[in-house]
Amino acid sequence: MDPSKIKEKIGRFRILVIGRANAGKTTILQRVCNTRENPEIYNSAGEKVGITMLRGEHDIENEMVFRNNPGFVFHDSRGFEAGGESEFDKMKAFIASRSKKTKLKDQLHAIWYCIPMDEASRSFTEGEIKFFSQCDIGSIAVIVLFTKFDALYDVAYAQLKSKGASMEEAEELAPKHAEESFAIGSQLKFLYHSKDIRRPPKHHICLPNMDKDDADCGPLIECMAGAMDNEVLQQLFVSTQQTNLELCMKYAIERTLLEVFDSAKTTASEDHLEIIKKLGGWFPHIWDVSVLIPLRARAMLIEVLSTLRSL
Repeated sequence: MDPSKIKEKIGRFRILVIGRANAGKTTILQRVCNTRENPEIYNSAGEKVGITMLRGEHDIENEMVFRNNPGFVFHDSRGFEAGGESEFDKMKAFIASRSKKTKLKDQLHAIWYCIPMDEASRSFTEGEIKFFSQCDIGSIAVIVLFTKFDALYDVAYAQLKSKGASMEEAEELAPKHAEESFAIGSQLKFLYHSKDIRRPPKHHICLPNMDKDDADCGPLIECMAGAMDNEVLQQLFVSTQQTNLELCMKYAIERTLLEVFDSAKTTASEDHLEIIKKLGGWFPHIWDVSVLIPLRARAMLIEVLSTLRSL
């Protein structure tokens, strides 16, 4: 389906964000929406309310929207640690309620579970285990965001130093060493292979230094796009995000051009214009896509299509 038509039909991509206070949720959402501003909060009636996620007082039904990219709508659920039965029940009821919505635009499209890694020897909490063992999320794509991952760099640095690396070498190699150690460590083995985890996430992503000015949320965007089995929602997500232009290009080529190559359409000029329009649908945040497509690109497109269809 044409991504521009998907956006017209569904509108916004809806994400439930789960995680305790100070898990770095707000910072990550700001990065995804390419802004430093706090979100605007709307209640279920669509009325703007004076409550922000930063103050801790919130309703999971409230919608958080960033003015810089209103194509995303976020719902916030606080972490549910020991004794947090009320919050856990609210979250389960919210997911169940959204799953019963008849219109796709009102359903949950993804869940991001934020787990901060700024605690030494971090293991999964009772609340986290409870979510991945008891919560029925249906077909919703769930990914785990290991936030504040740079906290593990100090551990990696110390390990490298103990093995004889110089200060400069240890500092340079610490990020890679931390990622490699984590990839084969006990946390991921437990998350994906423990008998206590009945519903493991679709994917996970490690997010370091998201509070820095040059923070890159590209890996998160790619992880989310790859985690979705629903092609319609995948197209909606890719065309909604505005921080990873390469991803838009990748899907535009793989989904639109390959579809054209396999079709029996003619090579009339109006068909070429339609193809260009469909390609532009993957970049809705660029107001006038045609300005960015040089005439030579159109000529090359016509030439390629003609060649392929003559084979």
